[in-house]
Amino acid sequence: MQLKSNVSPTSQEYRSNFQFHQELCSSLQDLLVTTARGGGEKAAASQRKRGKLLARERIEKLIDPETSFLELSQLAGYQLYDDFVPAGGIVTGIGQVHGRPCMIVANDQTVKGGTYYPITVKKHLRAQEIARKNKLPCLYLVDSGGAYLPLQAEVFPDRDDFGKIFYMQAQMSAESIPQISSVHGFCTAGGAYIPAMSDQSVIVKNTGTIFLAGPPLVKAATGEEVTAEELGGAAVHTSISGVSDHLAENDEHALYILRQIIEHLGPQKHQALKLKKPTEPAYDPSELLGILPTELSKFVDIREIIARIVDSSEFFEFKKNYATTLVTGFAHLGGIPFGIIGNNGVLFSESALKATHFIELCCQEGTPLLFLQNITGFMVGKQYEHDGIAKHGAKLVHAVANAAVPKLTLVVGGSFGAGNYGMCGRAYDPNFMYMWPNARISVMGGPQAADVLVTVKQQQLARDGKSLSLEEVESMRAPIMQKYEKEGHAFYSSARLWDDGVLDPRQTRDYLWQSLAATLHHEWDQSRFGIFRM
Repeated sequence: MQLKSNVSPTSQEYRSNFQFHQELCSSLQDLLVTTARGGGEKAAASQRKRGKLLARERIEKLIDPETSFLELSQLAGYQLYDDFVPAGGIVTGIGQVHGRPCMIVANDQTVKGGTYYPITVKKHLRAQEIARKNKLPCLYLVDSGGAYLPLQAEVFPDRDDFGKIFYMQAQMSAESIPQISSVHGFCTAGGAYIPAMSDQSVIVKNTGTIFLAGPPLVKAATGEEVTAEELGGAAVHTSISGVSDHLAENDEHALYILRQIIEHLGPQKHQALKLKKPTEPAYDPSELLGILPTELSKFVDIREIIARIVDSSEFFEFKKNYATTLVTGFAHLGGIPFGIIGNNGVLFSESALKATHFIELCCQEGTPLLFLQNITGFMVGKQYEHDGIAKHGAKLVHAVANAAVPKLTLVVGGSFGAGNYGMCGRAYDPNFMYMWPNARISVMGGPQAADVLVTVKQQQLARDGKSLSLEEVESMRAPIMQKYEKEGHAFYSSARLWDDGVLDPRQTRDYLWQSLAATLHHEWDQSRFGIFRM
């Protein structure tokens, strides 16, 4: 059934909303443009002088012509360090090579010599996690000086630090997920294990080098004087050591060889789904900017958003008249069938039961899930606790945690408290998770947090017969509100990889379709659920 929109693009509210969100999207776009420049023109010119391509240029030449690159985590590292580390110093995303979707991880040598900050490691590992979950071949375009030494204590020793990258390579190779690398520049110290642990590796003549210790460290350790090329250049590793398998004359040749390797991989597997011919929504996706309110406290019907994302704006709703603060139903995106769970208000016990039932249906039928988050949390109060909202919410959390079908999460408004969990937040392992620029994520909203802390303080003072004046209440509330506004912002979230990217709402359909398509190239596991408390 095609959804019917009640939006009036000529209304004053629509125009005000549109202007507000257009400005947010412009800020996002400006930031993405700055990020894409990497370490700046001076650093880029230095690379070109050596005959090298930049990271995004390599990716553009690697993927199939007239296809797009689904770049992930573009805001990684934003305002995270005193240094400028655009995109976390590494470019990751999914691109088609000979029609096969691959995870591409490319060091940006213009950013601190391609060295690994803590956020670089985290972003690299997230890319590998996505590849492993979706059975995507990994292509590593290596051009890195290894760990960023001033922050070595945050990069080297822990469970999810630098060494985990190589662990993931070993695990994925054992699971028959191809690991392929191409060395375009330095590949130093621990980074040398990336090509060494790849199933196949390419190295570029004159610019590519691989060694556990560079010439300065070799001299310091052994007294031996040796050039980088003599120590670990392309000729050494393709004709003497055997660390690399293919010799490339230049960057372009290396990328051609990578494409050849992918072309000669075995056949792809596919999840069996009933696909349809893709169609555009009946409503213009750009209208999303006018639909979204300027304040999270204002209601927006999630169906208006669904109507501008799914094929033909057609949505087969499930339990439409039951637990109406949660919307569930079936649709197609780019011809791919999927189920939608979207918030239309606070979560009640009935909402949790409805969503749990729907998730079980989708798992039974092998249907992917999209969670559209705009949630303040579960309903609180004496009546609801007595009705068992905790155990009903637990059913939903059980279902979300154990659903083995692909799960995508998009935060279109608020994502607060346990609502984040029940709606498949980061901790519940969605295949992909995105946010819109207006979205906010935190344990609760700023006003609620301020009220809670003020109340606690007032109760403490009351025991001593004291109280807070109105001025003291406001002076206490203000910094709490500011803190929550800053830390709940979408850019703050994305800088720390709490999501996989902040999207312009108008581009959401393309991102979701490409993300959904990336999940289809393997057979999914059977969902198994634990004990649902009755």
